[in-house]
Amino acid sequence: MSVNTDRYQTAAARYFEAWNATEPEALTKAVAEAWVPEGAYTDPLADVAGHAQITAVIAAAHEQFPGFVFRPLGTVDGHHDTARFGWELVNEAGEGSAPVAGFDVVTLSEDGRIVRVLGFLDRVPAGA
Repeated sequence: MSVNTDRYQTAAARYFEAWNATEPEALTKAVAEAWVPEGAYTDPLADVAGHAQITAVIAAAHEQFPGFVFRPLGTVDGHHDTARFGWELVNEAGEGSAPVAGFDVVTLSEDGRIVRVLGFLDRVPAGA
């Protein structure tokens, strides 16, 4: 059970805002608001640190899946400085398919920004 749900929900909302930003300036700003400067992101396909590298990973996802948005799956849960949540990548422009889904665990700083993300991919299309 979450002790401070607002903190975890705010962090997740910033995270999704960053992942859904497509314009370079908006993406740069959203990453800076979501992650601490030395923040890290690791999943089976990427292991990066710092705002510039995180921004590049997000931009690459949008290049691979144009017109898709990241949506939360279920609720955000957390305790201490750790939160977890599921997500899916949804084709809003098309038929609404969600070919990619996963689960992330994030560690937060005292100010609520992300220090580290450990991402897991539960559903990935063949060849991705």
